[in-house]
Amino acid sequence: MQQALAQLAGQLEGELHYDSLLRALYATDGSIYKAYPLAVALPCSVADLKKLITFARQNHTSLIPRTAGTSLAGQCVGEGIVVDVSKHFTKILEVNVEEQTVRLQPGVIRDELNRHLQPYGLYFGPNTSTANRCMLGGMVGNNSCGTTSIVYGSTRDHVIELHTVLSDGSEAVFGPLSATELEGKLQLDTLEGQLYRHMLAELSPAEVREEIRSQYPKPSIHRRNTGYAIDLLLRQQPFDPAGKPFNFATMICGSEGTLSLLHPGRSRGSIDDRISR
Repeated sequence: MQQALAQLAGQLEGELHYDSLLRALYATDGSIYKAYPLAVALPCSVADLKKLITFARQNHTSLIPRTAGTSLAGQCVGEGIVVDVSKHFTKILEVNVEEQTVRLQPGVIRDELNRHLQPYGLYFGPNTSTANRCMLGGMVGNNSCGTTSIVYGSTRDHVIELHTVLSDGSEAVFGPLSATELEGKLQLDTLEGQLYRHMLAELSPAEVREEIRSQYPKPSIHRRNTGYAIDLLLRQQPFDPAGKPFNFATMICGSEGTLSLLHPGRSRGSIDDRISR
């Protein structure tokens, strides 16, 4: 494995560390848990992410996406390769004042985002106790809420579109889809297409939908990270004709990095007008 890791390190544009010091530093998060990773990657491009995915698949190991490592339940430690995006994927790419949206990379710190937005009178509402160091990628991963969630909702409520890299190395953009756009996704001969076909097939039976609605925690509980939020998908079209357009990003939020890696491209979220709120 050491030889394989050395070969991978030579292929990456970013860094790959597998010495005992870095592994020890990344063996903990904000919790009481400890697990020594196989290696620590600091990718600096989409190509790096794809090489890491290929390596993990070929060597039967896992990838653990991580930003600030502030998690309290051990969810960003593990024995696979930690993928730390906090060094290179830190850009705020665009602020659209008229639409009240922002495009950014997953390593942007929450408080730094709000300092950037302040001149526009805009604000990203979810406010964790670690807001001066937690990053938006991690906030997506655990659907961060915080003290202002009663007014502003959770991170999930603000995510519009996520650019991702899937487990086969393919890229996919998950955002709101019209009926026509959803039908187009279902026809794709790719992993992305398989995901849409599988999800709709699994959720189509009426008895399955009823069981999910009866057994899942109440949606009024903002922070209910007890698994994938498939119940919220049932509140979207086509399952609820009066609901919002189908958006897989709803379920990726809170999935703790188990479904995809966030692409450092142009993931988009909504921001609030501080005066009107």
